[in-house]
Amino acid sequence: MTDPRYQPAPEVELTHPEWSKNATIYQINTRQFSEEGTLRAAAEQLPRIKDLGVDIVWLMPVNPIGEVNRKGSLGSPYAVQDYFAVNPDLGTLQDLKDFVAQAHSLGLYVILDWVANHTAWDNVWVTEHPEWYARDWKDEFTPTPWWDWDDIIDLDYSVPELRAEMTRALLYWVSEADIDGYRCDVAGFVPNDFWENARREMEAIKPVFLLAEWEARDLHVRAFDMSYAWSWNDTMHHIAQGKADVEHLYIYYAWNAKAYPRDAMRMMFVSNHDKNSWDGTEHEMFGDALEAAIVLSVIGEGMPLIYNGQEAGNDKRLKFFEKDPIVWREHPMADFYRDLFGLKKSLSCLWNGAWGARMVNIRNTAYKQVLSFVRQDDTSRVFCILNLSPTEQTVTFGPGPHHGHWRDHGTGETFDVAADTTMTLGPWAYRILVGA
Repeated sequence: MTDPRYQPAPEVELTHPEWSKNATIYQINTRQFSEEGTLRAAAEQLPRIKDLGVDIVWLMPVNPIGEVNRKGSLGSPYAVQDYFAVNPDLGTLQDLKDFVAQAHSLGLYVILDWVANHTAWDNVWVTEHPEWYARDWKDEFTPTPWWDWDDIIDLDYSVPELRAEMTRALLYWVSEADIDGYRCDVAGFVPNDFWENARREMEAIKPVFLLAEWEARDLHVRAFDMSYAWSWNDTMHHIAQGKADVEHLYIYYAWNAKAYPRDAMRMMFVSNHDKNSWDGTEHEMFGDALEAAIVLSVIGEGMPLIYNGQEAGNDKRLKFFEKDPIVWREHPMADFYRDLFGLKKSLSCLWNGAWGARMVNIRNTAYKQVLSFVRQDDTSRVFCILNLSPTEQTVTFGPGPHHGHWRDHGTGETFDVAADTTMTLGPWAYRILVGA
């Protein structure tokens, strides 16, 4: 038998939607997105989201929330009571259709958050099809083991009838509301062959984009366009907190380059609903390293995410089970994202998956503190240098494709980089150089 450790990474067999080639993604926590907390109110902000340079809008679950064993007064959106209905707190089915239609008119695409691993205790299936649920050693319904998810109970994907009905529910929203795909909650807790079949059936209706809340290469082959870069986020957080250096980040990029398919997309983020509510805001998590982390999330390989409120400099942890609206305000972070997203779209070397160029590591004399890399293709190239440390660093570079004429994206200055070029970067400073 051939040792599986020596087998090449599988190739992507699915076809990404053409519109995802240089896309960015924005997450809406509808409950907190406006004072009203409705789909109609969220739709009013779609032009502003589009203006940031966003392409994909991800709506957290829109389904009714269970009441039995509910957490807090409003419950978790991930405790689904009915897969074929819209939570009345958010609006109606027509409101969702109108949201999607307005997004489409602006050139935006909409994906829904989908919770296939578990349901609320009072989901309609509990009484209609109790045989679809997993059981514990007492033969009782059970939450996902080892977690404090006691407001939900697990489904059993060894049951063919469950698979068929869950697939029908996924197809329903693509057909009925014209959505463009899904972000799939804890995707790795559900068998991959279920996702592969569901994607095939959705593709028979329209091209879709699927995001896995998981980190595993084989999800990309026939099921998912993109997966979470959890380990990247964890490593960047450790670097920002002084618990790791840049050498630890090489682990993520080595795995991404060698273990994952060339055409796999990874979602890069400094915040999301889980991070913000449970671990801290991006300001708490990254401190002075925040801008450098965001730059790397956009200029490096992967698709960058904005979690709602980041562009307003949101500095509070949004409550998860209660109403806690974002305080919207004009903030420099909006321009910061807008500028970076504009650069990503304008340079094909920064595009997603196989449309974009790989990162080439440029070794430097402070490689444990400074990350430097080039991305280039036939028509564009970028040289990015980031000081991921709290002290000033002066570096020279080893051999690589970074020699030549460049324009500093931040200052507009043009200059040549040669074998003897030296650069000094302040704490957490960065430079983005574009081929001139």
